[in-house]
Amino acid sequence: MRSIAAFLVCAAAFALLAPPLLAEGRTVAGTIVRIDAAAGTFTVKDAAGAAWSYKVDPDAGIDLGPFREGDRVAVTIARPTPLNMVTAADLLRKGDRVGKAGY
Repeated sequence: MRSIAAFLVCAAAFALLAPPLLAEGRTVAGTIVRIDAAAGTFTVKDAAGAAWSYKVDPDAGIDLGPFREGDRVAVTIARPTPLNMVTAADLLRKGDRVGKAGY
């Protein structure tokens, strides 16, 4: 009986705490190597040399008009969105620092 109560308490705590944890996203910094503003897609090459293709989330309100190939950017991918669906994109200036993703 005691183990069932402990399980229910743990399950309730997980149910309350899990949504914010699962909602975390990740941020990737790199240089735009290809962009199609009309389609809402672009490719970023990170510091390790890997190229990542992204699509802008239609609900994010991101205008790719000011972005150009060669611009340094930081893009944020939220966990609840489909893979590589960008929810934020910011131009980086020389000296800007971006925190590493925890995974």
